[in-house]
Amino acid sequence: MNLRVPGPTPLPPEVRQAVSGAMINHRGPEFRELLGAVTAGVREVLQTSNDVLFLTTSGTGGLEAAIVNLLSPGDRVLAVTVGAFGDRFAEIARAFGAEVTVVEAPWGRAADPLAVEEALERVPDARLVLVTHNETSTGVANDLATLGEVVRAHRRGGYPLLLVDAISSAGAMPLFADDWGCDVVISASHKAWMAPPGLAMLSVSERAWAVAERATCPRFYFDLRRARHLAARGETPWTPAVHALQGLRAALARMRAEGLDAVYARHRRVAHRMREGARTLGLELFADPAHASNTVTALYVPEGKDGEALVAALRAQGVIVAGGMGPFRGRVLRVGHMGYVDMADIDGVLRALATAVA
Repeated sequence: MNLRVPGPTPLPPEVRQAVSGAMINHRGPEFRELLGAVTAGVREVLQTSNDVLFLTTSGTGGLEAAIVNLLSPGDRVLAVTVGAFGDRFAEIARAFGAEVTVVEAPWGRAADPLAVEEALERVPDARLVLVTHNETSTGVANDLATLGEVVRAHRRGGYPLLLVDAISSAGAMPLFADDWGCDVVISASHKAWMAPPGLAMLSVSERAWAVAERATCPRFYFDLRRARHLAARGETPWTPAVHALQGLRAALARMRAEGLDAVYARHRRVAHRMREGARTLGLELFADPAHASNTVTALYVPEGKDGEALVAALRAQGVIVAGGMGPFRGRVLRVGHMGYVDMADIDGVLRALATAVA
């Protein structure tokens, strides 16, 4: 099976071996060593000196954790959205009482830094800015470095904080959390990290910790202050997903052996092969090519074809892809290519596509 959805992603052999190992005591020395190793590895990938915390939850749980620890009901929040997952981030903030102003780009386009700048001028008291680095519903990658510059230029008295959904970018695309001024970066184990589902990881800046002390949203399981306190002694507040952490340690070792620059270059090559191969088949890219993602390619379903039938035809050939989301359900195909992926995997997708669209 060639699993090419935008997550969960295939597990390398050493990760599968790691997750099949013996269980360990999550309050013992073996776990303290494990937590220290994955914390250091994720810090390296995110290019941050900030605290890194692990929660046993989904990526969406990580987004909620960021919101409830930094928000007080009634706070004004600026949500930059270019697709379904940006919309979700905004909805979480709204659910916890935020007054949300949305800066929206059409699906398939990246966020316009000028539009974000104008919105910050209209909402100078915004407490949080929410940005999706890589939008898997559309195959678009936002220019996070430039968006970070815009937010920093409008920061007064420690606000606004920049919260980044890097669930499908971290580990596959360059991300310099500290240099780009990211106060919280949220990712998840089952994407480019090549580990099983079950973990969200968050880096948290000192500026964000100061806000967390003042925030009044209720929180218990997702209380990052409690997680930080226990992480200092090599523990988590609640029973963690131990095997997922063991798999992540093996995946991080693989990434370190390959080298981060080489990992990013491989993702660029694979994405280029996917896009060019699709064009050769006469398929139209959904995303603006200038901002096309290196972890997922979205393609319009050809005229006269049914999107769900096309997904099924690919599955019959052993290639598993995702359909469109929201208003583009049935009209778009999404091919994931993050983490444990190489050219042969993409060539297999293209061969199956050629047969399915013939």
